[in-house]
Amino acid sequence: MDIERLAEGLIAGERRALARAITLVESGRADHRAAAAELLAKLPSDRQALRIGLSGTPGVGKSTFIESFGMMLTAQGKRVAVLAVDPSSARTGGSILGDKTRMDRLSRDPRAFIRPSPSQTHLGGVARRSREAVRLCEAAGFDVVLIETVGVGQSETVVAEMSDAFVLLLAPAGGDELQGVKRGIMEIADLIVINKADGDLKSTAARTRADYAGALRLLRKRPQDPEGFPRATAVSALEENGLDETWAALQELIDWRREHGFWDRTRAAQARYWFEQDVKQRLLAQLETPQAKDDLTRLSDAVAEGVRDPAEAAAEFVRRLGADQDALAGSETGKSTS
Repeated sequence: MDIERLAEGLIAGERRALARAITLVESGRADHRAAAAELLAKLPSDRQALRIGLSGTPGVGKSTFIESFGMMLTAQGKRVAVLAVDPSSARTGGSILGDKTRMDRLSRDPRAFIRPSPSQTHLGGVARRSREAVRLCEAAGFDVVLIETVGVGQSETVVAEMSDAFVLLLAPAGGDELQGVKRGIMEIADLIVINKADGDLKSTAARTRADYAGALRLLRKRPQDPEGFPRATAVSALEENGLDETWAALQELIDWRREHGFWDRTRAAQARYWFEQDVKQRLLAQLETPQAKDDLTRLSDAVAEGVRDPAEAAAEFVRRLGADQDALAGSETGKSTS
């Protein structure tokens, strides 16, 4: 793969180059990871899109909302990228829901780009390389990047670490099934959007919005929020009502954060977070080498038989792991000099 040519095509905004680049960063192969790192190093750092994280309960209408919201933005001349993280098939590892097929109008819009990615085994419904995919979309010149997760759970924490604003979609009259996650969601959300505010549910949606607006006022104020945020709005993605209000609220929030320095501080903190996560992932990957697996099996058997103390065996395993890595690094250095 010609990384130089791929980077040039990506920076020029070529959709095919963007699709190939995302496929590259999603790959787990060692040679692909090295090529992805080379590609990312060639990208400009001055292109920044508005990153919006989206989550919500199953059946709340995330795909319908994203399509209507995205169509509204493209009509304003903006380029919109959607990174839809789907649940993975246990048999093939591929996406189950196929969000791209459920956003037919948006997928045909020349100003939009939709990329469904399987969540694989990553906890929280956010693909492991979603952050790198976001950066690729920014380099390709997109103005808004929408990051959709598979549902409500630990995904909010992860998606909040790669977005500038976090939107939670809820259905009218959610009821008691949300009680277990409501507090954590509202502490992270910047905007709560009550979808399906149409037909017989219109009045119910208005009451649900009022309930959440009242609940939000009881939460401790966060330093990164202007007055009136977090905020609750009601929309009908089906009838495309309330989308302008939602976009205006997001712009108001982001403008205030830029003006008061929270945008830059948050981006810096997120970069630090993902650096630390990548270090942890690389350390965990060392446990998958054949030598490490053999040592782990041997020592765990000794601990199970009572021959070795768990703490002592763990210390030995870590020492051996470090020695193995030093030996590997030495052999690679020898090859390069010869």
